[in-house]
Amino acid sequence: MIAKGKIVWISGPAVKASGMSEAKMYETVEVGEDRLVGEIIRLTGDVAFIQVYESTSGLKPGEPVIGTGQPLSVSLGPGMMGKIYDGLQRPLDELAKVAGSFIERGISVPPISHDKEWHFKPTVKKGDIVEAGSVIGVVDETPLIEHKVMVPPEHSGGKILEVIKEGNYNIDEIIATIQKNGPKQDLKMYHRWPVRRGRPYTKRFGSDLPLVTGQRIIDTFFPLVKGGTAAIPGGFGTGKTVTLHQVAAWANAKVVFHVGCGERGNEMTEVLIKFPELKDPATGLSLMERTVLVANTSNMPVAAREASIYTGVTMAEYYRDMGYDVVLVADSTSRWAEALREISGRLEEMPAEEGYPSYLASRLAEFYERAGRMQSLGSPERIGSVTLIGAVSPSGADFTEPVTTHTSRFIKTFWGLDTKLAYSRHYPSINWITSYTGYVDDVSDWWSKNVYQNWRQLRLEAFEILQREDVLKEIVRLLGPEALPNEEKLLLDVARMVKEGFLQQSAFDDIDTYCSPEKQVKQLNILVEFYHLALSALGSGVPLEDIRAMPIITSIIRSKYEIPNTELDKLDKLLGKMKDSFKEIRKVKETETIVK
Repeated sequence: MIAKGKIVWISGPAVKASGMSEAKMYETVEVGEDRLVGEIIRLTGDVAFIQVYESTSGLKPGEPVIGTGQPLSVSLGPGMMGKIYDGLQRPLDELAKVAGSFIERGISVPPISHDKEWHFKPTVKKGDIVEAGSVIGVVDETPLIEHKVMVPPEHSGGKILEVIKEGNYNIDEIIATIQKNGPKQDLKMYHRWPVRRGRPYTKRFGSDLPLVTGQRIIDTFFPLVKGGTAAIPGGFGTGKTVTLHQVAAWANAKVVFHVGCGERGNEMTEVLIKFPELKDPATGLSLMERTVLVANTSNMPVAAREASIYTGVTMAEYYRDMGYDVVLVADSTSRWAEALREISGRLEEMPAEEGYPSYLASRLAEFYERAGRMQSLGSPERIGSVTLIGAVSPSGADFTEPVTTHTSRFIKTFWGLDTKLAYSRHYPSINWITSYTGYVDDVSDWWSKNVYQNWRQLRLEAFEILQREDVLKEIVRLLGPEALPNEEKLLLDVARMVKEGFLQQSAFDDIDTYCSPEKQVKQLNILVEFYHLALSALGSGVPLEDIRAMPIITSIIRSKYEIPNTELDKLDKLLGKMKDSFKEIRKVKETETIVK
């Protein structure tokens, strides 16, 4: 039965309705005369507590509330790729055509076009047996994405009685008829799925495939795997958004989702302008051919902000089920948590730390556990992944606040942004001391087999230089650099070279914006080899001033800008030139010793 009630209480986006005894938890309802979209989040007797996803301005007690009998769901089918949605999967470009520059309340637009025709090619034939999740045909959604039309996950499957022939059809046309111990069932090119429930899969795998982003500090020092989880916390102005843009643009994933959750409108505008201009590294086509944007800015209804995360991850899981590697970046989960806090306060729930609801940790866990690398249901066998990366915006860059603290419990890679690095113009401002990753063991074999055999040892040596430099900085602050022996002064110099020549990376330089794994290894090897050769030269009596004055140092640091990924032989020549330079200064020292 359909629940029908009346509004008895309104507080911002929260509404109480009586007479809702037939309603269910998380059921979508239509609120008021304008039929605003809402969701039931608590039931007490026949009173339903509803969070409304649109502005409740002008709503009044006594107006009707009508249930739909369905949970908040998204439509999944061809036509999603390249779209810009709001938090409820309403296409913003279509809304603009209907409502103009300002979205009016109560407007409903289909998430995917029901009129557009797609060229459907069946992959099954009459008489075949299919099951839930099986692929029954394909559609060329964009030049980069072949959309696999699947039997819905909760479908019983069965024998194919009829399948439509290859041709152009819209998503409402019946493409196959299936029967299994009961009445016939018709399938279309799309289906709906509740956003708060993860899509099922056959098997979950551990992942040893790195998500290569082309960002040196991420790939080399704090790697992430396909199907992994990461958080990027940082204060205002530390570069979270630009870093996420770089990851989304360059990661070796097939499909990209960017969820702008509660961010300022100008930042989201930058995403909407920049992404269509970006080119896919592999094909040179627009990145939007394999990207979906979810825009829910800070001036949009707060309840829709809470739903936008689930909308994005549900669509991402759908493409994972096709066998694609998907990366979803959420900017930012702090704004999402603030939406939870506001709604919780409206519902007069008991607040926990800093006013956040006591279920904040469990909601974060529910989100991040939807990451993973999985084998999809049905046939043929498909393995896909969803990688989740969430930005966190702690007030005053305080990493001890609840959202950052709870997030760190559920993720394995932590890219902590540092305000001091950002204010000194060191970008990406990922602090190599406070950041960490739990995936080094997982990706070591891939790097050893595909890039460089001694990758792990090389990474460890470079990391030790940076860690020792951090300890020595305290001594320098207290006693000055003159108090250090030459070996430690040299280490400080090499650490500076690693920071300037490797860790710093410009997102706006045509060459430096993306650094291939092979280039990363060669650059790091040059820096570590420089340290070994300089230490040896110092031990043989070469003055530290002579080492510091070597012209090759500038060439090493500038190589990131001057040597493209396609000309890596120049890095080999640079390494040879560096070795020759050390031979030269040692020869000069030996000559001076003989003369004396």
